[in-house]
Amino acid sequence: MDLGLRDRVYVVTGATRGLGFAAARELVADGARVVVGGRREESVAAAVAALGGAERATGVVADNAEPQAPERLIAAARRAFGRLDGFLVSVGGPPAGGTDVIGDDQWRDAFESVFLGAVRLSRAAADELGEGGVIGFVLSGSVHEPIPGLVVSNGLRPGLAGYAKSLANELGPRGIRVVGLLPARIDTDRVRELDALTGDAEAARARLSERIPLRRYGTPEEFGRAAAFLMSPAASYLTGIMLPVDGGARSGF
Repeated sequence: MDLGLRDRVYVVTGATRGLGFAAARELVADGARVVVGGRREESVAAAVAALGGAERATGVVADNAEPQAPERLIAAARRAFGRLDGFLVSVGGPPAGGTDVIGDDQWRDAFESVFLGAVRLSRAAADELGEGGVIGFVLSGSVHEPIPGLVVSNGLRPGLAGYAKSLANELGPRGIRVVGLLPARIDTDRVRELDALTGDAEAARARLSERIPLRRYGTPEEFGRAAAFLMSPAASYLTGIMLPVDGGARSGF
C-alpha cells in the first residue's frame, strides 16, 4: 500500500534515538522528508546522516522544554523543504521512580519537557498546518494503566492524551488530524535501562514478555511503521485516537 508520504515534510522531536528516530526512519523510508529535533548537536548530526543526509533530513538542536523550540523547528522545515505536513512530538522518558523518591524539582522539570513542551509544539503546529495536516504524540501505555516505578509518566501522559483529544475535536473542522501512539515494551535503550533498574534485566524481560500476548518485546521498526502509517495520508479518517503499540499488552479493548 502506498502511504502517500512521498515528499511530505514532518517535524519529529526527540528523533535522535529510540522511538522518535524509529518513526523518522520509517517516514523517510516511505519517501517523506523530516526535520530531526534533539538536544545535542552531535546526536542530531548523526541522526541526519543515518536518515540519508540533507536530501532527506535536516536537524535542529532544540529541547522540547524551550519556548523557542517550536518556531525554530518550523522555520527549519520551511527553509530546508518549503512546506510542513505534520508534527510528531516525541520526548525522552521522564525519570523513573515512585511517589516516595520523585521530588518537586523532578516533577517541575518533567512537566516542562513532557507536558508543557508538547502543548507548545502542538499549538505552534496547529497554527502552521493546513487541511490534511497531522499532529502526533508519542505517549505511553501508562495513559490507560499505571506502570510500576514510573509515577511521573503515570501522572503526565494521561493528561496529554486528554489534551490531544481536545485538540483533535478543535482542529477537526479545519481538516487537521491529531493522533497518539501508546508504546509499551519496545526494545529501545530506554526500556533496556528500565529493565536493568530491577537488578536483573534478563529476568525482567522474560517476566514482562510473559504478560504480553505476543510473548515478546516489540522492535523499534514495528513502532516506527505504526507511527508512519498514522502520520500518513493513508490514515486520513483517523483522528482523536490513541493507538496501543504493545503486542496486545493492554488488558482492555
